[in-house]
Amino acid sequence: MRASFALSRRAFSAVLGLAAIGLAGAVHAQAWPAKPVTVVVPFAPGGGTDIGTRIVAQKLSQLWGQPVVVDNRGGAGGNLGLDIVARAKPDGYTLVTGNVGTQSINPTLYRKLSYNPDTAFAPIGLFADLPFVLAVTNSLPVKNVQELVALAKAQPDKLTYASSGSGGSPHLSAETFKLATGTQILHVPYKGGGAAMADLIAGNVHMLFASVLELSGHIKAGKLKALAITSKERVSALPEVPTLEESGIVGAESGSWLGMLAPAGTPQAVIDKVSADLRKVLAMPDVKEQLLAQGAVAKWQSPAEFAQLIAADRKRYARIIVENKLSAD
Repeated sequence: MRASFALSRRAFSAVLGLAAIGLAGAVHAQAWPAKPVTVVVPFAPGGGTDIGTRIVAQKLSQLWGQPVVVDNRGGAGGNLGLDIVARAKPDGYTLVTGNVGTQSINPTLYRKLSYNPDTAFAPIGLFADLPFVLAVTNSLPVKNVQELVALAKAQPDKLTYASSGSGGSPHLSAETFKLATGTQILHVPYKGGGAAMADLIAGNVHMLFASVLELSGHIKAGKLKALAITSKERVSALPEVPTLEESGIVGAESGSWLGMLAPAGTPQAVIDKVSADLRKVLAMPDVKEQLLAQGAVAKWQSPAEFAQLIAADRKRYARIIVENKLSAD
C-alpha cells in the first residue's frame, strides 16, 4: 500500500513538474516581446529579401506592440548576416530572414562557413514565395529571350549579368540559364540587389535575374525590359511577361522564397508565437496585396514544413553546384 502511495506521489509530482514547465513556456511566450525585436536581413537595402521583410516586420510590430527593427547586414552572399545571428543570444530578440540562397545554396557553394548550417538556426516559418524575372538594360538591342540567346552566342563572354552577390539565388539562376541555353555570359557580383539594379538601369551591365518583388517597379516605370519569368506560371504583377518555358527555354526554372529563423536554442514557445503571428500577418488582405503587387506570393509554412523545404532545396541545388563545379570561395 505504501509503495503504491509512494508511486502515486511520484507520478503526481511528475505531472506537476510537466505542468510547471508548460506554464513557464506559456508565461515566457506571453511576456515576449518585452522590448524591440531585431530582424537581420543579410543583404543590402533595396533587394527582394529586404522589401519582403519590411512589409512583414511592420505588421509584426503592430501585433506585438514593440518596434521590429530591420537591420541590413550584407556581405559574402548573406553569410555575414547569418553569422551575426548564429552568435546572437537565443532569446528571440534577434531573428533573421533567410532565402533559398542563404539556407539552401550557400552550405554547398561555400567550402568554409563560420557557422554550422545544420545546427545554427531554428526555422520559424516561410512567409513568401519569390518568382524571378529576367530583366535587361534598355540599351540592349533585344526584345525577347530568343534574341538575347542569339546575341550571347554571337558574342561569347561579351554580355554581362549582375547578381546580388556570389552564391545567391540570382547567381545560380543565371548559371542555370547559361547551362540551359549553351551561352557564355560573364558574372558581375555586387554587394546587394540594390547596387546591381542601379548599374543595370545605368547600362553598366546587360542583364539580371532577380525577384519580381524588387524589379517590377523599375520595369513598370520603363527603366528596364522584362524578358521572362523563371517560374512555371506567369505572375499577376507582370502578366504580359512570358515564362522561360513559354519562350522556348526548358530546364532553367528558378526562384526564391523568404522565411524567418532564430538562433538555435531559442525557446520553443517564442518560435511558436512568432510562427503563429507570421500566419496572422500573411492572412491580412493588405499584406497579401502589398506582396502580390510587388511580385511575391504570401505563403506560410510551419517550422517543420519550412525545415523540409530548406532541406529539399539544399539537395536540389547541391546537385547543380557539384555537377557544374561552381564555387564562391
